[in-house]
Amino acid sequence: MVCEKRRLDLEKYITRIMLDMGVPAHLRGYHYLREAIIISQDDMEAVSSVTKLLYPAVAKRFHTTDQKVERAIRNAIEVSWVRGNIDSFEELFGYSTDSGKGRPTNSEYIARIADKVRMEYAVFA
Repeated sequence: MVCEKRRLDLEKYITRIMLDMGVPAHLRGYHYLREAIIISQDDMEAVSSVTKLLYPAVAKRFHTTDQKVERAIRNAIEVSWVRGNIDSFEELFGYSTDSGKGRPTNSEYIARIADKVRMEYAVFA
């Protein structure tokens, strides 16, 4: 029961971050991204091997394929990059669309948010 409550609290915390970043909740990638962040904040090794560890784990959870997970996450990140909160991106990544740099890769995006969650969630929980 405690584990379920912790997971729900963690999901709520990650959801607030993702919504602040501008990830639309109606996209499939939103749910995949949240699950990828949950997995990664527990095991940062997963981020270093997204194609071999992370995408398959998310795909198994949602009964889909690794390729569909990767594409949906990439789409969700792209949408948030274009429509999201510029200040949130600058705070989290150190740059935004205004800097002229391209959007972060899937693994950069997941790793940065997972690291933020790992560092800050214990304080807020």
